[in-house]
Amino acid sequence: MTYTKDLTKGNSFKVIVAFAIPLFLSNLFQQLYNSVDSLIVGNVLGKNALAAVASSGNLLFFFNSFFIGTSMGAGVLISKTFGERNYERMRRAIHTDIALGLVMGAILTALGYFMAPVVLRLMKTDPDVLPNSIRYFQCYFLGAIGFVMYNIINGILNALGNSKRSLLYLVFSSTLNILLDLLFVGVFKWGVGSAAIATCISQITSAILAFNFLVKKDTIYQVKLNEIRFDKSCLKLIIKYGLPSGVQNSVIALANVFVQSNINTFGGDAMAGCGTYSKVEGFAFLPVNSFTMALSTFVGQNLGAKEYTRAKRGSVFGILSSMALAEMVGFMMFMFMPVIARLFSDDSNVIYYASLQAKVDCLFYFLLAFSHSIAAILRGAGKAFIPMIIMLSIWCVFRVIYIRVALNINPKISTLFTAYPITWLISSVIYLFLFMFSKWEYGFSKETELAR
Repeated sequence: MTYTKDLTKGNSFKVIVAFAIPLFLSNLFQQLYNSVDSLIVGNVLGKNALAAVASSGNLLFFFNSFFIGTSMGAGVLISKTFGERNYERMRRAIHTDIALGLVMGAILTALGYFMAPVVLRLMKTDPDVLPNSIRYFQCYFLGAIGFVMYNIINGILNALGNSKRSLLYLVFSSTLNILLDLLFVGVFKWGVGSAAIATCISQITSAILAFNFLVKKDTIYQVKLNEIRFDKSCLKLIIKYGLPSGVQNSVIALANVFVQSNINTFGGDAMAGCGTYSKVEGFAFLPVNSFTMALSTFVGQNLGAKEYTRAKRGSVFGILSSMALAEMVGFMMFMFMPVIARLFSDDSNVIYYASLQAKVDCLFYFLLAFSHSIAAILRGAGKAFIPMIIMLSIWCVFRVIYIRVALNINPKISTLFTAYPITWLISSVIYLFLFMFSKWEYGFSKETELAR
C-alpha cells in the first residue's frame, strides 16, 4: 500500500471534495490548539489572561509565517513530480524538505523565544496583559520545532494526495492538548504559560507520529534518516516556489501585527474581544482554507501530468465552492457572534468588541475566499510570485496606510475593522482582472517546466 492519492484521475469535482474533507477536519483539530487555550484560560484565569492568549494569533503567525510559507514550495515540487511519476526526484525533494524543516525549526525556536518580549512591547501591549503575554509566547516557542516539523510533514502528505493520515494524528494530539490544558490550567493552576506548554507537547507528539509514518518501508516516499540532507537542485526549486509565499505570509503577518498594535491601544477588553473574534474566524474559515489547500495540490498534480483542461475546470469549481462556503459561514457569524463569544468570556465588553468586528467584516468573506482561491491556484501552478506582489501591495502596504489615515479621521475601533473588507475587495478586483483578461493562466495550456 502506497498511502497516496492520484488527483489526476476520476471525477475532478468529487476528487477535490473528497480530498478537501480530511483537510478540513485536520485544520479543525489544529485550530483547536490555541482556541482551547483561550477557552480554558478565559474561564479559569480571567479576561486579562484571555487577552494574553487570544491576541496571540497575529504574533504567532508573524513568527511562523515565513518558515511555513517557504515550505509550501516543497509541496508544489512534490505534487508536480508525483504527477509526473518522477519518484526518485520526489524522494529527494521530500528529504530536502525535512532537512529544511529541522533547520527552520531550530531558528524559529531561538528567534521566537528571544524576540517575543521585544515585539510585544513594540505592539503597545496593555501593561496589565504584558507579563502573561510574554510568558505564553516564550513557552510556546520552546516547542516551535514540533510545530514546524508537523506542518512540513503534513505538507508532504498533502502533496502526495494523502489528506487522511494527518487527520488521525491531529485527532490524537488535539485530544491530548485539551486534556493537558485541563490538567495544567484547571487542576494544577500553573497559569498561562502551562497552556502553551500543553500545546508544545501536543505539537511535538503529532510531529513524531507523522514522521514515523514517513519512514514506513516499501513506499514510494520512504524517508531514510541517512538521506536527510539538502539536494542542491531540489532546494533551489523549493526556495524558488516557496520564498514568494514565505515573503507574502510574513508581510501580511507584519501588517496584521500593525493592526493588532492599534487594537491594543483600545485596552484589554478590545484585545480580548478581537482575539476572541479571531479565534472564531479561524474556525469559521476552515472550509475555505481546506478547499484552497486542495486546489494547490490538485493543480500541481494535474499540471505535472499535463492534464491542463482538468486543472482549469477543477480550479473554477474550487473558486465557486470556496466563495459559497465563505458567505454561508460569514452570515452565521454575523448572526450568532454574541452567543459564540460568550463561550470564551461572559464579560459584556469582550462580547461587544467581538460582535462589533463580526458586524463589520463577516458579510464580505466571499471576497476573502476569492482572493485565497486564486492565490492557491497560482501557487499550485508554480507562480507564487504573482500573489506575493498583490498581497504585499494591498494587504500590507495599502492596509497599513489606510488604517493610519482612517484612524486620524475617525478614531474608532470600527474604522480599523473596515480595513479588512476594503483590502479584500481591491485584491479580488485585481485577481478577477487577471483571471479574465490576462495570460497568467498559460500554465494550464502549456507545461510549467521544472528544472532538471
